[in-house]
This record gives sequence, C-alpha cells and structure tokens, in this order.
Amino acid sequence: MATTTAERVIAAAPDYHALNAMLNLYDKQGRIQFEKDREAVEAFFSQHVLPNTVAFPDQQARLDWLVAEGYYDNRVLARYARPFVISLFERAASSGFQFQTFLGAWKYYTSYTLKTFDGKRYLEHFPDRVVMVALTLAQGDTALAQALVDEILAGRFQPATPTFLNCGKSQRGELVSCFLLRIEDNMESIGRAVNSALQLSKRGGGVAFLLSNLREAGAPIKRIENQSSGVIPVMKMLEDAFSYANQLGARQGAGAVYLHAHHPDILRFLDTKRENADEKIRIKTLSLGVVIPDITFQLAKENAEMALFSPYDIERLYGKPFGDVAISELYHQLVENPQVRKTWINARDFFQRVAEIQFESGYPYIMYEDTVNRANPIAGRINMSNLCSEILQVNTASTYDENLDYADTGKDISCNLGSLNIAHTMDSPDFGRTVEIAVRGLTAVSDMSHIRSVPSVEAGNAASHAIGLGQMNLHGYLAREGIAYGSPEGLDFTNLYFYTITWHALHTSMLLAKERGQRFAGFEQSRYASGDYFTQYLEQRWEPKTAAVRALFDRAGIELPTREMWQQLRDDVMRYGIYNQNLQAVPPTGSISYINHATSSIHPIVSRIEIRKEGKTGRVYYPAPFMTNDNLAFWQDAYEIGPEKIIDTYAEATRHVDQGLSLTLFFPDTATTRDINRAQIYAWKKGIKTLYYIRLRQLALEGTEIEGCVSCAL
Repeated sequence: MATTTAERVIAAAPDYHALNAMLNLYDKQGRIQFEKDREAVEAFFSQHVLPNTVAFPDQQARLDWLVAEGYYDNRVLARYARPFVISLFERAASSGFQFQTFLGAWKYYTSYTLKTFDGKRYLEHFPDRVVMVALTLAQGDTALAQALVDEILAGRFQPATPTFLNCGKSQRGELVSCFLLRIEDNMESIGRAVNSALQLSKRGGGVAFLLSNLREAGAPIKRIENQSSGVIPVMKMLEDAFSYANQLGARQGAGAVYLHAHHPDILRFLDTKRENADEKIRIKTLSLGVVIPDITFQLAKENAEMALFSPYDIERLYGKPFGDVAISELYHQLVENPQVRKTWINARDFFQRVAEIQFESGYPYIMYEDTVNRANPIAGRINMSNLCSEILQVNTASTYDENLDYADTGKDISCNLGSLNIAHTMDSPDFGRTVEIAVRGLTAVSDMSHIRSVPSVEAGNAASHAIGLGQMNLHGYLAREGIAYGSPEGLDFTNLYFYTITWHALHTSMLLAKERGQRFAGFEQSRYASGDYFTQYLEQRWEPKTAAVRALFDRAGIELPTREMWQQLRDDVMRYGIYNQNLQAVPPTGSISYINHATSSIHPIVSRIEIRKEGKTGRVYYPAPFMTNDNLAFWQDAYEIGPEKIIDTYAEATRHVDQGLSLTLFFPDTATTRDINRAQIYAWKKGIKTLYYIRLRQLALEGTEIEGCVSCAL
C-alpha cells in the first residue's frame, strides 16, 4: 500500500498531538499504546518547548534579567542570599523531574509557566516554577524553602492553581481564589455583595454567596405587604457582576449561591436552572446549592408536608438571621408559632424537584446542614459551602452604614488549598514530614493573603488562619497496589490514611501555635480546647481490618497513631492550642491532578483514557496514572463503580476531615430521578457532608463508536 504524504511527515517528525491521540487507539494486539503518550511528551519538548524557551548564559544572568524586566518580584528573592537562591534553582534543575504525560506538560506550559509579556516564549520550566513557589511561601526560611522544593518536585505536595500560578511573579493575582460571603436581609448588604462579586471576580476568584437570610418574594418591606422581590433578582445581579468582571475576557467569572430548603423561594430558586425556564428568571452561569437539614429527610420519609418559613419573620421574632437558625431543632416550634408566616409543599415533591433539576443541569449541590454542624469542632454555625462544595467554615454577619462603610466587620471566608498525592505520600521517606511541610506551606498562603477589597474576608482569614489540605490519586494508588476502589481493602485504607493524616496535620498546627504563641480566634470555645474533639480517637481502636492494608503501612514504614500519641496530642493541643481553625478540605483537583499525574481528588476515574477539550487545540488524551495493560481490571470507571461505593469511600474519609470533600456522583444512562434520590438519602445516612455535581453518562449515539477506540466503549 502506498504511503501517504501525511504518514511520511509523521514518520519523519512525529507530531505530539498525533502521538497523544494514538493513546486512545488500541494496537494490533488490542493493547493500549502508553508508550505513544511518552513519545508525545518528548516530541512536545523538542518541537515546541525548547525552541520557544528564552535561553540565558547562567542562572545569575537569568534572575537579574527577570527582575529588571519586571517578571519576578525582587521582594521574594531579596529575603535570601543570592548564592542560596542560585543553588536552589540548580538543585531543582538537576532533580530529574519529567512530566509523565503529554496532558501534564501541555497544561503546565499553557496555563502555569511564566511567559514573555507577548505570550510567545517561555521563561520557566517546571522546576523553576517550583523554586519560586517555595521561595515565596518560605518567606526567608531556607530550610522550609528546600523542603517545599523537595516535596513538590517529588510529586508529594502540589499547591492549588492560584498559589502555584502566582507565587513570585511581579504581575500576579491572589494566592487564593475561593471565597464564601454572607448576604444579610438589607439593601446595604446586597449592594456590598454585588461589589464583592466584582472585586473578587476581577482578581480571579470564585465566590459563593449565602441567600438564605434574604426575605422571600412577597414579604413586607417597612411593614408594607407584598413588596419584596425575593432572591431571584439578587441572583440575576450577581450573575451579571460575574459576567462583567471577566479578567479582560480571559476567564469568565464564577459564582455560586446557596439557599436553605425551607426558604419560601426554594422552588423558584431551583427552577432557574430548568432548560425551558423563562429568560426573566433563568440563571445560566451561577452554580446553585441547597442547604438541607435532617428534618427535611424525616418529613419525606413520612410523606408529610414541609413548611417553608419566612426569613423576615424569623429574624424579627427570634433575633437571628434565617441562616443562623437550626431549623431541625426549631421546626415544630416554628410551625406552631402563628406569627411566623409559612407556606407548605410536599417533602417528597421537593426531593423529586431537586432530582429533576439535577437531571437537566447537574445542579444543585447539596449541603447536609445538620451533619455538617454535628461534625464541626468550631463554635458557631455553618450555613453554606463554596463553589466546589468542600469548604465548610463558620461565618459571622457584617453590618453597614448608609454609605456602605462597615459599621461592624464580620467574618467571611477564603480558601487556602493544596493537595497531597496519596501514592507519593505513601512512598515518602518521612510521611509525617511531608504532611508537616504541606501544612506549613498552606499556612504561609493564609499568612500572606490580604484581601483588602473585601474587609470581611480579610478579617475572617486573619482570625482563622484556616487552610484546606486536600488529597488526590486515591484510585491511582489503590490500583497500583492491586486493590479495587470501594472494596473492603479500599475502604480500610481510606479510613486509616485519613486517620493518620489528621494526627499529623493537627500536630503541625499545634507546633505552629506553640512556636508563634498564637491560636486561632475562638479556640477557647472549640471542641479542641475542651478536648472533646479527641474522644473518637481515644475511645475507639483504629487498626487495619485487612491484612493487605496492614501490609501497605508496614511496608511504607508508616506508624499509625496510637492511643498514647492521641493522648499526648490532646494534652498538647489543650495547652498550646492550634494555629489553624480549619485544616483539611478535599477539592476536585482538576488541573493540578494532570500536572501531578494523579487521579482527581478521591473519586474514581471517569474513563481509562480521559478526553479533555483544551482550548483551540481540540482533544487531548490522558491515561490514568499507574495504569498498565496488565492491571486494567482495577480501573473500573466511576459510572461502572456506581454511587454507593463512591459514597462508602467518601464516608470513610469524611469522619476525619474537619471541613468537606467534593463528592460527584456518577450514574449510568439508565438512571432515573428515583435513583438520584436514593443516592442522596444513602449519602445522608452515611454521614456525607456535601454533594457536588450529579453526572449522567451520555447515551452512545448509534453509529458513533470508533473501532479500536479505548474511550469509546461504554
């Protein structure tokens, strides 16, 4: 057969996109061509990266030029002796770091690395970016800087996108990009919220707002009946603000809104996501979240009517905004109070409506209100989550003067995130040291973050020093070790891994408090101060239930915290306190999973060969980490595994995580709304705190399957 021109060109100089695409085609023996993706990485560097990288005679000349031209922030470098800085760059460059996949390299060079101002040439490779992150976070501490470089280059710790992207750059955004803000039931607070959406979106932030405190449609204003327009007009204003502040067109603003299930506007709120919703109410880009208490599930079980209570009346009669009231505790009292206006809907119809909207849009997210607050070790009430449903922290209200100045600055929330790669952390020469360096690095992000454009966010961060240490690559690690996701061994490992992480994270935060002589504000009222938090670890036996998991920890040389270790930690925490109000949160880990070559978060893969749409490039193919042609049996995807095993896995981790975990549920194309409701109830019973998206596998269209395509087969 004659060779085509295109085939001759590829044979002479293989195109990296063509090589990457071959990953999704079986070879003649029916095997996945993993080697083609590795060849794509090599071709990408030789054909694109190296020819488009600015060269310098030496590291000294490079740093001098980058500072002089306004690329690097000299305030970061000036904290260290220049010989140390140069030696750290050289140490990183000689580490032998290599991208494991084409998508990892592609993501890094398109989204993270420093480029010339015209965007055409590269000024950093991955080790260079790691050094600038480490130097920024270490704030002059050479030992910490070296440790951060080692942990990140080894793939054990990966800061979240805003931190990894912005550290050390003269022209940078914030090191955090996730915010949660309350809105109170007055025009001043609503006005401030719209301004905050603009300010934070301009800086690249994703922002969630609590709407539960707003009076419902038809509620009185200044005692005049039927005046309030309810929550939907506020949602429209917020959506417009996010669309307007889109970072010079580079990135659409991202926002979420949370509303309580017993708010009178709840059904209209949900209907804004219907595909056929009237344009006057339709919400296209805002994410929706619903806060559901235990009483709602109990009423649904009884097939009873559920009362929706007027926030206006609750605040007027009980002296608290709706979001600060425990509806389950007060439900029957509120029902019996004739001064509280209420409307009624069927509880099962409510859950049916939620499932219908999730079928159409994937929304709303769900926060299980009472589960969250029972597990919360901090004084105060949690009434909302964030854009990815893993941040669960206490907030307090602000009040405003007529000119919108803060009369009393409350506490809103920012998220300082970074994740450990479970597989590489288990391989660490010092497990505890890895966790400690990650916590210290994340704490530095909190210490360095000053969101002055929204004073309530700055006040909340300054008081809490909250961080969110996340995890990724659970499925990758389990498969590498020959363990099926959701199996008894998989659940056993998940439980004990998070158990061990929790001890080390708390121990590090205690050391920070001891070193600095400072605790988070409100520590004295927390369950840490009373010692009550530690009861679960002192009264139960935390040991492997399976021989396979015992062998994993023994082989890694990782000591599982003993009862004596917990007793000592409890005593130390009660004496010295802890520095960070919150320590753990497990985010979805999108882009950072690819550059770290990890399965996302702690959920299963969505496909053995994942297909990503990357800008103008088109499709890029990504293989699951540690997957080989010999261990494919351990690589069932999330749709095959099903929601129950995913929920079971998250439940094992949740008991140890003080905040939340982004939990997406995956359903086959045969699923019904009843299946979704059943999974929601199962998650509630298992102690899950939040649900993120609902994903339905798309029906395969007749005639669209491609012979030999790895990702095409369902």
